[in-house]
Amino acid sequence: MIAIPHYFSAEEYLQWEDQQEEKHEYVDGMIYAIAGASESHVDVTTNLTVILANHLRGRDCKLFPSDMRLNIASKNIYYYPDLLVTCDERDRLNKKHKNYPCLIIEVLSESTEAKDRGVKFAHYQTIESLQEYVLVSQWEQRVEVFRRDRKFWLLQTYTIDEIVELQSINIEIPIAAIYESVDFDR
Repeated sequence: MIAIPHYFSAEEYLQWEDQQEEKHEYVDGMIYAIAGASESHVDVTTNLTVILANHLRGRDCKLFPSDMRLNIASKNIYYYPDLLVTCDERDRLNKKHKNYPCLIIEVLSESTEAKDRGVKFAHYQTIESLQEYVLVSQWEQRVEVFRRDRKFWLLQTYTIDEIVELQSINIEIPIAAIYESVDFDR
C-alpha cells in the first residue's frame, strides 16, 4: 500500500474518494491506495459472495462486497473489507459506508496478510457489533475464524474436508465450496 503524502480530514477523504476510479483506505488522516487482486483472490471472494448472498436472502442481514466502505468512527478509519455482513438497522441509514458489521471477511494476499492479521484486526476488535473476523487463505484450503467470546477472541481454524461455521449469521459452509474452481498451482 502506498500512502498519499498529505493529511486529509475524514470529510476531505470522503469527498475526494467519491471522485476516484481506484479505491483508497483512510487511517486517521492518511490515505492509502489499495492494490488489485489475484485470480485466486477473486475466485474465493466470488464463491463466498454467492454462498452468503443466497444464505442471507430474505433475512434482515445484508452482505456487502469490497466496494462498500467500513467506518470505524472511534479510530477515524475507513477500510474496504473483502466482505462484510451487517444485521444492524442503523446501517440502513447510510448508503456510502457501514458502521456496525457482525461479520468481516478478508482474503489474504502477500501484500496485505501482515496488516490483515495485525493492525486491521486490532482496529476491527474495537467494533462492538463485530462477532466474527475471518481470514481466508488463497494459497491453500485454510480458513481462520476469530470469534468474540465476551472480551476475548477465540480462533478456530478449518482446513481440507471440514465445515466452516460462521455463528454470526448461522451458516455452515463446506470448505470445498469456498475453494471451488481455485487453481492452487498458478
